[in-house]
Amino acid sequence: MESGLGDNISHCCCLPGLCLSQRIDSQKQSLPKPTIWAKPNSMVPKGNPVTIWCQGAQNAVEYRLHFEGGLSALERPKTPRLTRRVKFLIPAMSWHTAGRYRCFYQIEEFWSEPSDPLDLVVIGMYDTPTLSVHPGPEVTLGENVTFHCCLDTATSTFFLVKEGSSRRAQHRYGNIQAEFPVGPVSTAHKGTYRCFGSYNNHAWSFPSEPVTLLVTGDVGNTSLLPTDVTSSTEDSWEPDLPTSGSGFQNNSTYARKHMILV
Repeated sequence: MESGLGDNISHCCCLPGLCLSQRIDSQKQSLPKPTIWAKPNSMVPKGNPVTIWCQGAQNAVEYRLHFEGGLSALERPKTPRLTRRVKFLIPAMSWHTAGRYRCFYQIEEFWSEPSDPLDLVVIGMYDTPTLSVHPGPEVTLGENVTFHCCLDTATSTFFLVKEGSSRRAQHRYGNIQAEFPVGPVSTAHKGTYRCFGSYNNHAWSFPSEPVTLLVTGDVGNTSLLPTDVTSSTEDSWEPDLPTSGSGFQNNSTYARKHMILV
């Protein structure tokens, strides 16, 4: 008995607040992190709406959406046992609502770990770049190609996106142009590409005109695996915009004022 009591005392003797914080941190880790995504797309034309979804666990009593590290909006499910996800609507995408989002959920008095980050990008902020591919848009299996993206307006970063892919956009630095080498190409590289200019990671120019890459040759050679071709983080670059939404949440910053719960 004395040994057991002594063990309990030794675990409780710590700096003020430390035991409590350790217990909360331990409980946080026991709640799986939620999943976050954007519909119709994480790349949103300026002025268009976008919905952020957060999926947690059954019995979650509240969801919180954080924008750039601060609370942006919250939602309490009406039927926690039946609802595992909630959605937050941004009615009009802008420079101020573009950025990094994470979400959390609460069960009883404990909060989950944060979700993976969701990067919302606003496109159509300024001029339109031009995109070309060399040696040409039709190449044979195993060739190397280079995409060239140019923008007369001085910028700092260029992005190349392959439509319909789920890989992250590749970026290159440059003032008025950047090169994106790809290859040796496989049939996985064929498709339609666009490029963007940007002054930061979340505010991009209008998209370039599309360039379609055709890859011909023997598809039986499985050794030619695709490189990390760039793309958006959604299934399709072209957004399928939602038509309605409801709810509201006003906060102090511009971004929070434009966030609506639905």
